Amino acid sequence: MLIGLAIKALILAAIPLALVYVARGSDRYRRLAWVTVFFTFDLIVFGAFTRLTDSGLGCPDWPGCYGEANPFLAHDDISAAEAAQPTGPVTVVKAWIEMIHRYLAMGVGVMIIALLAIAVRLWRQTGLSRYHPALPMALLIWVCVQGAFGALTVTLKLQPVIVTSHLLLGMGLLAMLVWHATRQNEPRVTSDVPVALRAWAVIALVLGFVQIALGGWVSTNYAALACGGFPLCQGEVVPAMDFEHGFTLWRHLGMTAGGDYLPFDALVAVHWVHRLFAIVVVTVVGFTAWRAMQITVSADIGRWLLWLIGLQFLSGISTVVFNWPLALAVLHNAGAALMVVLLTQLNCRVAMRGQVNEARLEQVALTA
Repeated sequence: MLIGLAIKALILAAIPLALVYVARGSDRYRRLAWVTVFFTFDLIVFGAFTRLTDSGLGCPDWPGCYGEANPFLAHDDISAAEAAQPTGPVTVVKAWIEMIHRYLAMGVGVMIIALLAIAVRLWRQTGLSRYHPALPMALLIWVCVQGAFGALTVTLKLQPVIVTSHLLLGMGLLAMLVWHATRQNEPRVTSDVPVALRAWAVIALVLGFVQIALGGWVSTNYAALACGGFPLCQGEVVPAMDFEHGFTLWRHLGMTAGGDYLPFDALVAVHWVHRLFAIVVVTVVGFTAWRAMQITVSADIGRWLLWLIGLQFLSGISTVVFNWPLALAVLHNAGAALMVVLLTQLNCRVAMRGQVNEARLEQVALTA
């Protein structure tokens, strides 16, 4: 089984690796870094689709499916489970969705290994800091931890804190890959970056991750429709809520820490906090985007962020108004991942610009 899974991961990763290798131009490493970002973004979006279609237990073991490398070989076991519980977590379609998600994850892992191997060679040849293997090594360690949480997601039967942590680790991996890829670009020597913009960029990214954690907590607790209507929740500005049970982290899905069924007011609390904090995030990210638009080095990212935060807010509202259609819910998750991409790029650009400015000042001081 493990050999079969490894072969599938190698085949999946070989496609983008081959495209990068045959591409024209000398900086193939930069292309590979961005292609890995693209595949990781796709992995996160497909992971959201896996979660939203209740396919997380489509194969109730790990890393294979009923001990096999693909659902074809496990067809009899899957069919028996589906016949015993037609509306349960195991169906042929859900098994394939879950395994495709695992194949994508393994493919990304292979691509990160390739990044590390190439970085070591280029760093030894050139000594350039952008090829230093420390970050690719951290990426490899991170993706291994992410895989461990993927296993726990299955073995602990979708325990909310594990699933939410798996989501946050995936977003963290995406941010690290974007930072690594952005560092491969030449820094733009155009205009100075105000210190305030650097601070706001960090704050916006941190708040974005907090909101993603809250959104993951909503999704993993199936609380997306706990607040009916918009802008009111259950017809009230501040509805009846149970914060204690809603935000108890270590508990089974749908249960309290004491083993009772999770009260509905707990789900309302989870949804209401995510909805309320969205106002804070929209305000801060919107302001940060406006500030970024004033600086040449980050103007393009600022414009994209303004469009994205508006669309993200609308998609969040639409999931409630239209009773959580799958396409809108996946789009909302994709918007969160894209926000991480843009905010990480913004932070990296202003940091790189700051390094360019400091290097320039140091040169002036040496020549004076």
